[in-house]
Order: sequence, then C-alpha cells, then structure tokens
Amino acid sequence: MQHRSLFEPTSLGAITLKNRIVMPPLTRQRSGQPGDVATPLMASYYQQRASAGLIISEGTQIEPRGQGYAWTPGIYNQRQIDGWRTVTDAVHAAGGVIFAQLWHVGRVSHHALQPDQAAPVAPSPIAADKAKAFIETAPGSGTLVQPSMPRQLSVEEIKALVELYAQAARNALSAGFDGVEIHAANGYLVNQFISTHANQRTDEYGGSLANRLRFLREVVQAMSAVVGPQRVGVRFSPLFSSTDEDRVYIGFVEEDPHQTYIEAIRVLEEQGIGYLSIAEADWANAPDLPEAFRREVRDTFSGRILYAGLYTAERAARLVESGLADLVAFGRPFVANPDLPQRIAQGWPLNPLNAEGLYGGGVQGFTDYPRYSPASQVG
Repeated sequence: MQHRSLFEPTSLGAITLKNRIVMPPLTRQRSGQPGDVATPLMASYYQQRASAGLIISEGTQIEPRGQGYAWTPGIYNQRQIDGWRTVTDAVHAAGGVIFAQLWHVGRVSHHALQPDQAAPVAPSPIAADKAKAFIETAPGSGTLVQPSMPRQLSVEEIKALVELYAQAARNALSAGFDGVEIHAANGYLVNQFISTHANQRTDEYGGSLANRLRFLREVVQAMSAVVGPQRVGVRFSPLFSSTDEDRVYIGFVEEDPHQTYIEAIRVLEEQGIGYLSIAEADWANAPDLPEAFRREVRDTFSGRILYAGLYTAERAARLVESGLADLVAFGRPFVANPDLPQRIAQGWPLNPLNAEGLYGGGVQGFTDYPRYSPASQVG
C-alpha cells in the first residue's frame, strides 16, 4: 500500500474515520430548481466518493440571504432537508461519513440573489470589490457580476443570525448529516466579522480582535449546543501575503495574520470542537503557510487538524507523519476521481479534470468520471 499513514483510522469524537483522506467542500452549482434543493444526481455524486474518511458537503446556505451564487443548495426549509436526506442516506449506505458545511456569504452577493432584491447584509457597509457573485441570467445559464453594496447588520440582526446558524445545524441533523462545519473562510460572512478589511464596527462586534471574534464564538457555541462540540468543525483560510491582488478575497491578509488566527483557534479550543480545517492558498505562486504558524496551530488546538491545498499524496503523507496534521483534503483530485483513496493506496494514475464541468450542468464532469480499470490503461 502506498502512503500508509493516510490509511490509518482515526477518531473524530465518537465517530471513527476509516482513513485520513477528506473530500473538502466543493461548490458544484447543481442543486434542483426552483428551490435550491439537493437532488438524486447529487446523491450519486457523493455516494461515489464515500470511500473518503470524511466528506464535507459543498457550501450550503443557512438562509435565503446567505446565497452568493446561483444554483447552490440551501438547508433552511423542509424540501431542502428532504433533498439532503437523499444524499446522506446514499453516503451512509456506502459506508461513508458526511458533514454539512453551513454557509452564509454575507456581502459577497448581488441583489438579484436576495429576497425582494434587497442589499446583501454584512458587518459594515463596505463593498466586496475583489470578489464576484454569480447570478442566473436565463434558466441554466448565468454570469459573474460585481457584488452589490451591502448594508450593515444591526446587533439584533446579528443575534438572529446566530440562531439561524443553530437552526441550520438542527436541519442538518434532521437531514442525516453526521456533523456540521462552519464556513469561516474565503471572505464570507464569519470571515468578514473577523477581518478589519470588512468589519469597521464600533460596537461589541467590532474594533478589538476579541470583539471581531465574538460572532465566531457565538455561532460555534450555538451550533455546539445543537449537535455537540465534537461534531462541529470550523474552516479558516489564513493568508500571510499575496502576490495576486485579485485573490485577496479568498481570505483577508490581516496586519498580523499569525496573531489573528491563533486567537481565533483559541476560541475553538475553548469550545472543544472536533476539528479545525485550514484552507491554504491554492493558486500559482501562492504563499505557503509559515512553519511556525503550523506548529503553533498544533500546540494551540487539541482536536483534529485538517489541511487543504495543492496537496499530492506524498506531501499529505509527510504532513500527517510530522504530527502537524491529522487529516488532509484533496479537492479537484476528488472531483475527477471518485475512487481517489484506492488510487492513492495502489499508486494508480489519476483521471484528468474536466474543468468545463466544474460549475453547473448535469452528469458531464460530475458523476461520469470512471473508476480505475487496468483494462482502460492498455494501449
């Protein structure tokens, strides 16, 4: 077996993961319309990949205002819960474990996606000028647009949003998910509260780092009370420098990213959550995470640590063997290879990615990738 360390079972609270290979959240924009409902086709897609130690669903909006891209699924009404139940049943039938990534895009939206064409909501009325939203322009087709100027949330609305996260966690349990992940990365709502670039409030949710972390803390507490802290994960995307200004929105480059995220991780440690997911920059010439940061993450957080980025099986195995990571996620390789763990274990070649099939559409580039067959390699 290749890269044995990736195939050692590990625990996530009371859940046993059969290997260290994770399928991370991957937006595919194939929810059923109208209504943004998970479909049987999505169930097939996730079931095909159930050999992962852990599957984390694509980002799933917790309320209608949380949507920034057409055709992404929700989990805030009964039809959506029932749709996701089809997915979780399929994954469990194949022996898999699946968490729901709960998502609110905040300011990274457009009024065309908002109820009553309203402005998106955010910590402060600051436009997401480095990001793009995606709106439907005709059935089955759409375009990238500049996000609309957001309006500032009131304190009362922030408290209500915390409860919406808790309700989404209840809905995830009703839909059969094994746990939940809070999307606190990539410049979306929770990340907006953390960052001085998007949060210029002067009340208890802004100003000092402790105040900017308050929303994260309250959301983690509320969701942990619903599902249990060991069934909660949180995803961050710390950036330490940027060589590509158009990518700054993927995470905010803070004045002191080390301190910002170590303090955020201390919040998670205090709550006793199950895992921390760190999404590394994944474009050409992207900055690496400093080794000192990785080591302090390990020293600060006692739960499972998951890294995602441009990992090969070799790099992933080395990271697990170093003790700095417990789990490693493979994004696009899992899109193109439903049997990715088996391919890694056997040293089999990987399918090429169909980039045109990544977002929107149907079967093509979604559920039509073949499993490895020696016969297909002949000639």
